[in-house]
Amino acid sequence: MKQVYLPDGSSMPQLGQGTWQMGEDDDKYEREIAGLRHGIELGMTLIDTAEMYADGKAENIAGNAAKPFARESLYICDKVYPKNADRKHIYSSVERSLKLLGTDYIDLYLLHWREDADLAEVAYCMEDLKDRGWIRRWGVSNFDVDDMEDLWKVPDGNKCTVNQVLYNLGTRGIEYDLLDWQREKGVPFMAYSPVGQAGALTTQDGVSKSVLMSDPHVKAVADRHGISIVQLLLAFVLRYDDMVAIPKAVSFDHVEENAQAADIHLTEEDLEELSVSFPAPTEKIPMEKY
Repeated sequence: MKQVYLPDGSSMPQLGQGTWQMGEDDDKYEREIAGLRHGIELGMTLIDTAEMYADGKAENIAGNAAKPFARESLYICDKVYPKNADRKHIYSSVERSLKLLGTDYIDLYLLHWREDADLAEVAYCMEDLKDRGWIRRWGVSNFDVDDMEDLWKVPDGNKCTVNQVLYNLGTRGIEYDLLDWQREKGVPFMAYSPVGQAGALTTQDGVSKSVLMSDPHVKAVADRHGISIVQLLLAFVLRYDDMVAIPKAVSFDHVEENAQAADIHLTEEDLEELSVSFPAPTEKIPMEKY
């Protein structure tokens, strides 16, 4: 699996697996574990989760999926609520997450969103967690340019190694200014919902379909490459060397479909055609979060 390099000199897999919405249905528990394990076997060894997801059940699923594999072969990313990102709460949050994950360290620990978190306190706590060996590195999620600038103003704020944001063909707002800002600082991205889940439309037969999935230009480019639309949408995100994608899948077919996207390369002609329906932003767009 291709690697994305972080400011501290380490690297992480460019294509991983998300767990958002896992753990919400107990009947799917074993299937979700099996799907993650299959993805790991196919080289998608990065698992992204959060204490928020199904109130820890997604962490438990990720931990159980990881059991058959050597810990050092995996890359686990977890996220903390902003309300827990202070000296009073973060240590118990990390301990709970470590227990659910069945590990003694987290590779990458993120502040899930900013809200009213004290960024100086966040940076202090994250660096302390590193010193204790509980996490290897840390970052943020859902931070726009002004948030990143504020983070860089506090002590050790510039030790943030990644920003996880909503990014896909239909949600390109970060391309206007955040992309360049982070590149100047050498901070890569993680893209959640890389194949898009927002912006659904209902067809005449009452079926809800993604706008991205039904667009004729998207279909045309996918057909030209002989790939699925999901693979095309992942390839669009993965065209950037500093962008990690964490799609969620459960069925083996879907997991395999995602894994194969790592080898797809889009041409300038492809990107121009995709931009007909989904152009790059020409003005500042408020960051979308969900």
